[in-house]
Amino acid sequence: MIHSLIQILVFQVLFLAVYETFLKKETFFNLNRIYLLLTPILGTALPFISVDFIQKSIPQEYVVQLPAVVVGDTISEAIPNATSFWLPSLLDLWLFGIALSAVIFIWKIFRITKIYLSGNTVYFDGLKLKILPKTDTAFSFFNTIYLGENISEEKRSSIVAHEKIHIQQKHTLDLLFFEILRIIFWFNPLIYVFQNRMATLHEFIADEKLTAENDKKQYYQNLLSEVFKTEKISFINTFFNKSLIKKRISMLQKSKSRKAAQLKYLLLLPAICAMLIYTACSNEPKTEETPIVQQSDSEVMNKINELAEAIMKKGEMTPEEEKALKLLTTEAQPGDKVYTSVQEYLNETEGEGGMSVAFSEIERVPTYPGCSGDNETLKKCFTERISAFVGENFNTKLGKDLGLTGIQRIVVKFKIDKSGNIVRATAKAPKPELEAEALRIIEKLPQMQPGEQKGEKVGVLYSLPIIFEVQ
Repeated sequence: MIHSLIQILVFQVLFLAVYETFLKKETFFNLNRIYLLLTPILGTALPFISVDFIQKSIPQEYVVQLPAVVVGDTISEAIPNATSFWLPSLLDLWLFGIALSAVIFIWKIFRITKIYLSGNTVYFDGLKLKILPKTDTAFSFFNTIYLGENISEEKRSSIVAHEKIHIQQKHTLDLLFFEILRIIFWFNPLIYVFQNRMATLHEFIADEKLTAENDKKQYYQNLLSEVFKTEKISFINTFFNKSLIKKRISMLQKSKSRKAAQLKYLLLLPAICAMLIYTACSNEPKTEETPIVQQSDSEVMNKINELAEAIMKKGEMTPEEEKALKLLTTEAQPGDKVYTSVQEYLNETEGEGGMSVAFSEIERVPTYPGCSGDNETLKKCFTERISAFVGENFNTKLGKDLGLTGIQRIVVKFKIDKSGNIVRATAKAPKPELEAEALRIIEKLPQMQPGEQKGEKVGVLYSLPIIFEVQ
């Protein structure tokens, strides 16, 4: 979860950087509007998009992934994964933020409603106007223009014409869109930046359309003559905003951008492709189960099938032939040795006690002593017993003995062979002593009841993450 949030922030920063560097000063206002509406959604969605042909080109390991076990001076429990330990508190905080943001949004709506009810309704040029007493406020919201009664008559026509464009362009919907994003992603400061850029762009659009039909000089004078009050509401289009006046005048004086400059928008394509590749490379592959080996029309699989038919025509297979056939047709597991020949494999596994198979294919999974029930119950019981065993037996004094602090991550891989014994155990950790301790515990595990497939006992490879917290 944390990794995905970081990706969202990074992607949105990149999209904003492209806008600020290449597009912001161009006069393609409508294209910029589409860009600002599209890129926040793209930045949020891309971390969760997995393109099949990219994902397939990345080597993946498949193994039965056990839940991580946290061990330390005060903690010893199983958690779904390394980051989900923090998920409940983060979820509560996120929901609280959504609730608070929603309350603020409702308060803004209440303010607008209050302003609406306080004004006198008049109609001008087919538009609905609300004349607000004792103020010089000027803004629009949906199909209504709000004007303070203190605004002079000569200014009103220019303001109405300006706000009419906001209404025709449905700019309120843009700002409400960002308001919804602000509620959901209240913690993301970039959403506020996107909304600010959109509000500024709205003014550029209205100014451009209005000055195309009227005298620019007079319009400048109206902008500079006085600064009207503005309501501090993020999803209304205000006419006079002191901080924007200089930018608006500067953009009005700018020459039309050349059509060739529209090619800058093509920068989106390599940016999106790079993000998809990064996402495919950084996303963890599915590790719960090894996929079932599928038949293929490839030349290699045809040869394997022909070999299998030749062996089966004999009526019976020798143990060596059965092992060799399984080697050819079974998906490799992480940590498995790469054999240069079938004979090498047969020699090494002669006394091992069986071949690993796809976990999803196992009719009955390995069983921890004392566990019973169906496969799902056995899996749960197995996980709980392994977690408890590691928590009880791990030497937590190692942290102080080695001078360690913080979180130490250990990954142990082991196989339960067809006799139920723990074999081929390996460990990776920041310190050799931690690896040795993890292996010591795994080797102390009791003998299991092996997994079964078609009445035959089979081996299964497991991976167990251990999180050692040193106080």
